[in-house]
Amino acid sequence: MNPFENAQVQLKKAADLMKLDKNIYEILKQPQRILEVNIPVKMDDGTIKVFKGFRSQHNNSRGPTKGGIRFHPDVSKEEVMALSMWMTWKCAAVNIPYGGGKGGVIVNSHELSEKELEKLSRNYIEAIKPIIGPSKDIPAPDVYTNPKIMAWMMDEFSRLEGFHNPAVITGKPIEVGGSQGRGFSTAQGGVYTLNEAMKKLGIEKKDTTVAIQGYGNAGYFAAKILYEQGYKIVAVSDSKGGIYSEMGLDPEKVFSHKKKTGSVKNFQDTKNITNEDILELKTAVLVPAALENQITKENASKIQAKIILELANGPTTPEADEMLFKDKVLVIPDILANAGGVVVSYFEWVQNLMNYYWTEEEVLGKLKKIMADSFNQIYKIQQKYKIDMRTATYISAVSRVASAMKHRGHT
Repeated sequence: MNPFENAQVQLKKAADLMKLDKNIYEILKQPQRILEVNIPVKMDDGTIKVFKGFRSQHNNSRGPTKGGIRFHPDVSKEEVMALSMWMTWKCAAVNIPYGGGKGGVIVNSHELSEKELEKLSRNYIEAIKPIIGPSKDIPAPDVYTNPKIMAWMMDEFSRLEGFHNPAVITGKPIEVGGSQGRGFSTAQGGVYTLNEAMKKLGIEKKDTTVAIQGYGNAGYFAAKILYEQGYKIVAVSDSKGGIYSEMGLDPEKVFSHKKKTGSVKNFQDTKNITNEDILELKTAVLVPAALENQITKENASKIQAKIILELANGPTTPEADEMLFKDKVLVIPDILANAGGVVVSYFEWVQNLMNYYWTEEEVLGKLKKIMADSFNQIYKIQQKYKIDMRTATYISAVSRVASAMKHRGHT
C-alpha cells in the first residue's frame, strides 16, 4: 500500500466507528488541492536541470493549511497527499487553528552545491507562490530541509511580495523570525506525551530502556532529552545501520561519532545491528524516527516494546496497528506524538504576526500544556471505546474538522 492508501484506510476506520456523515467523509478522503510544478534550475556547470515538485493542501476548514517541505529522491504525489492529510489530523488533534498541507521536491539534495540548493529552494517557492501565504498555507522544514533553506524561501516570498513577510514560513533561524525551542520541538513534544503514557502505565522513567530508529533531528533530540531525564538509551540507528549497548549510550558522544564518520555504526563498545533489528529489541520504549512503513504485518509480532512513540510520519501500517493493539502495545501515533513541531511552528507564526517574541521557557511551558492535555483527552477516548490510540486520535481530530466544516457550510 502506498502512504496515501494507508491514510485513507486510517480515516475510514475512524469514520466508521464514529458514524461520520458520509458527505463529510467523501470530502475528507481527498485533498482539496494538489499542485504539481516543474522547477528549472541553472546548475553550476551552466546546464538547466528540471526538478518536479508538489504542494498538497488537504483541508482548510479550521484555518490556513500548514506543513513541511521535503527534498528527497523518493518524494511522490501520493506521499505528499498522505502527509497533508496526516497534517490536518495532527493540527486538529492538538487543537491548533490550521488545516493540513505538505510539499516536496524529487531531488537528492546531497548532490547539489549550496548555490544550486539555494536556487532550487527559491524557484520552488516562486512556483508555488500563488497558493501560499500567512493566511493561506504556511510551509516549514521536513526531511532534508532546514532553517537555512526556510530563510531562503521566506526571503524569496518577501522579495516577490515586495515587503518583509516572515509569517509565510516557520522553522526559520531565530535571527529572521524563528521561535525559541523550534529546533528540538518535535522531539520535546513527543517526550511530553511519552511521560504522560508512562504515568498511565505506572512505569518509572529511571533506567527505562529506549531504542531509537533514525538519528536525524527528531531522533537525536529525543535521545538527548530522554537521556537527560533518566531514560536509558540502549540502541540508535541511522540510514546506514545501528548500534546496541546493554550498558546504555551517551547521545552526545554518539552524535559526535556520527558527525566524524557519517554514521552511528562502529561506535566504541557497541554491537552493530540493522535497522530491522532495532525494531525488535527487548526495550520498554521504541521510537521510530525515520521514514514511513517501518513496522508492518511482517515484523509487528516481533515487537517487544511496551510503548511505541512515533516521531516519524506513518511508520506503522494499518495491519501492524491491529496486531500491536492485540499484543497490548501502547502506540502513541505520529499525528499526536510528533505534533510538537507544528505546535511550536504555530507559536512562531503567532509571534511573527504580532512581531513580539517569547522566551524558550514560555514556549516550552505552552508546548507542555498542549501536548499533555491532548494526550490525556485522547487517552480518555481510547479507554472509553477500548480502541487503539491512533483511532482515538483520529476520532478526536476528525470530529473537530467535521464540526468546523458543518459550521462553515462546507457539506
